Amino acid sequence: MEFEVIQPLPMASSHRGRLSPGCEQCQEGQKLVLFVTGVCRFRCFYCPVSERRNQLDVVYANERRVFTDADVLDEARAIGAAGTGITGGDPLGVIDRTVHYVELLKSTFGSEHHIHLYTHEPNAAKLQRLAAAGLDEFRLHIPHYLWGTLRSRGSAYTAVLSAAPDWGIRRGVEIPVLPDKERELRKLLRALDPLRLDFINLNEMEFSPTNEQALHGRGYVGDVRNGWGVRGSRAAAERIVREVRLSTPLHYCSSRFKDGVQLRRRLMRRAERTAPSFADRTDDGTLLLGVVEASTDGELRNAVEEIGRIGRVAAEDYRVDGARRRVELAPDRLRRFARRLRFPAFAVEVYPTADALEVERTPLNSAAFPALQGVGGR
Repeated sequence: MEFEVIQPLPMASSHRGRLSPGCEQCQEGQKLVLFVTGVCRFRCFYCPVSERRNQLDVVYANERRVFTDADVLDEARAIGAAGTGITGGDPLGVIDRTVHYVELLKSTFGSEHHIHLYTHEPNAAKLQRLAAAGLDEFRLHIPHYLWGTLRSRGSAYTAVLSAAPDWGIRRGVEIPVLPDKERELRKLLRALDPLRLDFINLNEMEFSPTNEQALHGRGYVGDVRNGWGVRGSRAAAERIVREVRLSTPLHYCSSRFKDGVQLRRRLMRRAERTAPSFADRTDDGTLLLGVVEASTDGELRNAVEEIGRIGRVAAEDYRVDGARRRVELAPDRLRRFARRLRFPAFAVEVYPTADALEVERTPLNSAAFPALQGVGGR
């Protein structure tokens, strides 16, 4: 019965059959996203990985650049992570590093900390190592040029997917929906169904700054009604979920679901645990702050003194960010005395992430206007 009924999810996502445990945690914002390398030998033309990561051997835990194991563990705690999704690039390209992180997370947070991994490489030996280290679930990306019946090509993928249950690990396939490859995708799904996979995930194909030129060069255009999505990807996915009856759980995840549900909920979890008490929280998971900026460490000390003297703000009601040379406090409180300060003052909206990505800023005094030059607000 579960495969007969399409289960709707927010933002036009849907599924038949039960979601994988990894997806269940993702949709609640409970997953740490551990990006273990940007290097990948497959170089898919639709890869959306950002310029700061694409083909660079860097590690990120959510938005935090990782230099030590403590960075990973601190970020996991900052969102109250119930699990981790390991991605890249291709994590199997740095197998020793990936095994280390699986063992680190399991030893720190316990066996119940669910870890899934996304890879292009159908390498049984590497995946067995990860299963032995504690990996719970892997998702194979089958390249678009292999889509079809898999009879003549793609045997390495079917071999790994067939063998994985013996390693005590869940396995599935996760691929984007290329709207001009719908026929081949339908054939692929039917070829995979006899393998009795734990799940198949279909993602909406989407534009990013790094793949935009390649997508336009192949004739893809954006769907103005659907965020970053490629026109036709959502419609093709919805037809497949509706028409292709499988015995394998099938899940379609839209671009807007990733941003409007998964990311938003993760931000809200992080804000609950890390935001200062004076910050205002929005329904989107962002924070509203009052900010007073300085150019030097000496000016920063003077700004702190002015805020206490002019605004009568107690030490527990503001926070000094030495790295950014600024003082943060409640935005409404700053508005009441900002015009009397010698230092640039703003009301800002930021993500509650390690990089504190700024969404918008509003000047609150005359000193703020020169400081706007070169500021990367929206």
